[in-house]
Amino acid sequence: MNNDQKANTKILVRLLFRLLPAQILLSAIGAVNGIVSSFFATNYVGVDAMSAVGVYSPVGMLATSLSLILTGGSAILCGKYMGQNEQEKMQGVFSLNLLLSLFIALLFIAAYVPMGLFDLTGFLSKDPNVRLYLNRYFLGQAIGMIPLMLGSSFASFLSIENKSRRTFLASAAYILVNILLNFLFVKMLKLEALGLALASSLGMWVFLAVQAEAFLTGKSHFRIALSRINWKETGKMIMIGLPGAASNVYQTLRGLRVNNMLETFVGSVGISAFSAANNFLSLFWAIPAGMLAVSRMLFSVSVGEEDRQTLTDVMRNMMYRFVPIQCVISLLIILCAVPFTQIFYQDPSQAVYQMTVMGFRILPICMPLSVICMHFTCYGQISNKQVLIHTLALLDGVVCVAGFTALLIRGMGIRSVYIANVLNGVVTTIVIFLYAWVMNKRIPRNMEELMVIPADFGAAEEERMDLSVHTMEEVVSVSRQVQEFCAARGISKRSAYLAGLAMEEMAGNIVDHGFRKDKRSHSIDVRVTHKKDDVILRIKDDCVPFDPGERQKLSEDTDVAKNIGLRMIFRMAKDIKYQNILGLNVLTIRIPAVS
Repeated sequence: MNNDQKANTKILVRLLFRLLPAQILLSAIGAVNGIVSSFFATNYVGVDAMSAVGVYSPVGMLATSLSLILTGGSAILCGKYMGQNEQEKMQGVFSLNLLLSLFIALLFIAAYVPMGLFDLTGFLSKDPNVRLYLNRYFLGQAIGMIPLMLGSSFASFLSIENKSRRTFLASAAYILVNILLNFLFVKMLKLEALGLALASSLGMWVFLAVQAEAFLTGKSHFRIALSRINWKETGKMIMIGLPGAASNVYQTLRGLRVNNMLETFVGSVGISAFSAANNFLSLFWAIPAGMLAVSRMLFSVSVGEEDRQTLTDVMRNMMYRFVPIQCVISLLIILCAVPFTQIFYQDPSQAVYQMTVMGFRILPICMPLSVICMHFTCYGQISNKQVLIHTLALLDGVVCVAGFTALLIRGMGIRSVYIANVLNGVVTTIVIFLYAWVMNKRIPRNMEELMVIPADFGAAEEERMDLSVHTMEEVVSVSRQVQEFCAARGISKRSAYLAGLAMEEMAGNIVDHGFRKDKRSHSIDVRVTHKKDDVILRIKDDCVPFDPGERQKLSEDTDVAKNIGLRMIFRMAKDIKYQNILGLNVLTIRIPAVS
């Protein structure tokens, strides 16, 4: 990797880690709900209430899965349309996603209410004491289905716009309201399981309200525009989102099956222990989920731009940064197994206490391996690698965990469930490597081969040049290199001159108006591509938003002697597009290769 590529990679890494905290907090919202519910269930209601929370978990995951199908599919579609600067299509997909999310929420409400009122939950638990709490829990959860579905969508699109501040605010409001209402409903008013569910549901309404304000008052780039909805996008959205959410659908089946085996071979105490450990660990699962969320955004935009370098850089970042970070976090969880257990159970002589400690010591081992599986599943989803994503979803979602548990549970008890999760991570990692081996017909030798990126994806190496700019002095040098690249490709002198002028003018503006706005260090990522009959200049920077098109319009109305170079470029270029994607300014200039 040359110096320019390293500089461009640094921009990407800074972006990933800038987006990461908001995405982790967003992913932690559901985890906080589970932890708070578990804490109040175990400390103020009882073990049976904790079992009810655990029994409900797979059903709640089904709702989350359907939300992920729509949100994941629409986010990827919008990312691609952003990469292609198709604004109307992007707004239509956003609006369609909200409409479908509302419809699904209403369907869940229609199912939850009769299940809770008429004791229709026997297929989930045979224990009448557990079912008594479960019925009430369903009624409380029904109230929160609309904000759950819409809130997840709003959060995803706010993240695309890099509005992390509002995401933080909404998340903090939800956490605070959830804790206060649990204290009121469960401890003070003794509403037991109904109180547990009501607290999280009303908290979700607050979470939704804080986010919705940005979309309803025009503070977001995304607009609710029902007239732009193209219903044909529904199938495309589902097809794109289904593979990524398929694992969650399979996990619903896995959860039902594992709960059944635990109830049969270990008892409801096993469900309580597994639920306590699993719900608390979901807080830490928010970290790999946040990692995946920021990677997903860049995966989708990179595919839309056919940016081969960024695509592989995102995956390298996962391997060399995200996985080691997750290994350290997993080790810390294992070392804190006992104090974590004591949040829920205090008596070491109880079987549920020992089972929970065991969960905290074994389950974290699978987390770094899951980071790898999640990223390759997401990449496969975006790049339409159907065999890979469905294989991983089936193995990760149900086959490995449920299968290994069934094989081991008679001799190992609850330990089998924990070990099955670790074996699941090992198997999926091996499958990723084997898939690349088969598709390449040889052992993968680099990241591109491990990702099985098609040879015709993006511009070939001889058709492009990557550069970086750090100072004004480098602007002139880069302009000269652009002209030399064009000359070597046989492009006309006039077009080569215009390409060099465009690079010098635009990069100079960024240095002048962007680098000096704050005290942070900046660089400009430049890519020149000769594709078919065009020279394509792609200029990307992480400075404050700056649209040269707006400056050009202003200059037309003022002194005609100002910004002559800028005006010339806008007159002579075939096409100029500006976007602000994930906090990055992205300017694309298309110039005819033959004048």
